Amino acid sequence: MSDASSSAGTVGKALEVLDLVGAQGRPVRFAELQGLSRFPKATLYRFVQTLTNEGMLSFDPERQTYGLGIRLVRMAHNAWEQSSLAPIARRHIEALSAQVGETVHLAQLDHAQVLYVDKVNAREPLQMYSQAGKVGPAYCTGVGKVMLAYLDEDLLARVIEQQSFHPFTPHTLNTEAKLRDELKAIQNRGYGFDREEHEPGIICVAHPILTPGGRLLGALSVTSSTGRTSLTALEEFVPIIKETANAISVEAAQWRFPDTHQPKGS
Repeated sequence: MSDASSSAGTVGKALEVLDLVGAQGRPVRFAELQGLSRFPKATLYRFVQTLTNEGMLSFDPERQTYGLGIRLVRMAHNAWEQSSLAPIARRHIEALSAQVGETVHLAQLDHAQVLYVDKVNAREPLQMYSQAGKVGPAYCTGVGKVMLAYLDEDLLARVIEQQSFHPFTPHTLNTEAKLRDELKAIQNRGYGFDREEHEPGIICVAHPILTPGGRLLGALSVTSSTGRTSLTALEEFVPIIKETANAISVEAAQWRFPDTHQPKGS
């Protein structure tokens, strides 16, 4: 094995350990981590010690637990500032939420998942899964589906292969065929819906954020519940949602995400 391949493998395994610690949502003891990990005890211990020494994990000697380290917090903040739409979009989604009186989500694709990069709560907040920093399924969320609808076919095929199609609710699109039909409908009308597909009672209308050349940057949605509104009512917000998406796109192109996309045939 080459040095480059070995290094990449080592880095990947270390990141796997970080993901495993982070996924627990709380500090964990080494024995618990060992029970969750695929690595032998000695290998896992070596990774944990190295990550702790580098500040990527923190160790509490009193409780004998490991958690995500402060260095990761700094890196996450830098990533939020440099790589996400959130700093650009914040004032726009705040204005949108204030105007419509509902929760607004801002999301980007993270491989085959949806990463919620920002969220502005409604005047009367709802309890729901989505929070900034969380990941969710692409095939059954409004923001996820509108982003999938604007991927090129090769990338879309790879992303669809990674979807679980788990039926979260009776309304979940639980096959590739159903999802592809939905994506065609989204392309035709330019926006999409969440029809209680991920969480019972939670609905939304979503719109992609595209550069003028058609490159996907992310998506935003206006989200509410069936207890206080309907999809028909949310659909009335499409013009202002589209206007907000376009404003974010323009500012992104001017500041951090220049449009280098070349239309087909150019």
